[in-house]
Amino acid sequence: MLSIITLAGVQRILEAAGLTEVTTCPLGGGTYNSVFRVSAREGEFVLKIAPDAPPGLTYERHLMRTEAMFCRLGSAVAPVPEVVYADDTALLATCLPGEPLFGRSDVDRPQVRRELGAAVRAVHGITGPGFGYPQLGLHETWTGAFFGMFDAVRADAERFGVDLPTTDLTRHAKAFDEVERPALVHFDLWDGNVLAGTGLTGLVDGERAFWGDPVAEFVSLALFGEIEDDPDFLDSYRFEFTDSARVRLAAYQAYLYSIMLTERVPRGSTDEGFERLVRDALGRALGVLA
Repeated sequence: MLSIITLAGVQRILEAAGLTEVTTCPLGGGTYNSVFRVSAREGEFVLKIAPDAPPGLTYERHLMRTEAMFCRLGSAVAPVPEVVYADDTALLATCLPGEPLFGRSDVDRPQVRRELGAAVRAVHGITGPGFGYPQLGLHETWTGAFFGMFDAVRADAERFGVDLPTTDLTRHAKAFDEVERPALVHFDLWDGNVLAGTGLTGLVDGERAFWGDPVAEFVSLALFGEIEDDPDFLDSYRFEFTDSARVRLAAYQAYLYSIMLTERVPRGSTDEGFERLVRDALGRALGVLA
């Protein structure tokens, strides 16, 4: 049952958005925010409300602002939800057709991955005013931004008592210096956030977006695997790897898997099998950087 506080918050947002004849129901799958399906005379929508608790990890603050930014920019070039209402704690956006790609056997996956490659390339064509997470302040260089992001998650891990392997990114600084344009990066495009019907219908949950290296996107697009094993996506995206891009990709893998290990503590996860999966993936990434 929804708390009184959440119910009041939902009602406030729906009234502010001007929706009428409204019904709501909780949606599953969210691991951070409360998510609701909203049916109204004006159409179908998705409402996300941030938790009342303080952010767990350093970057997990004002995420609604970031997702609203991603939607406003991304919806102009790709199948991304359009913003109906947004504030610091909530986001109401259009509900896109289709279902998550995760676990699906009823779709033409190669075709969806080709369409996904084109859509992601279009999103990456959007250029930002600086590098890093917009809610934390931007940097002039990607090297400075990403090294700071990596340091922050390691500090989070120490704060939560999570043991992470050590690594020195500074020896690879030249590879990161090659990134000169801050592209819009979703950074959470695993199959659960990719919607499909007969083809690609949506890219959702852009709250973890940042301005940075497009190569970083390839981590979640091939979660626990390697994007170079996905020619349908890469041929459509039109990307060819260099040695330096592979180094950067390994660093972004290490970054995401470090986040996934650390966030288990504030989220109360006790799945030991999942922890082993993530630690194995982290070890492979760090092996490339060694």
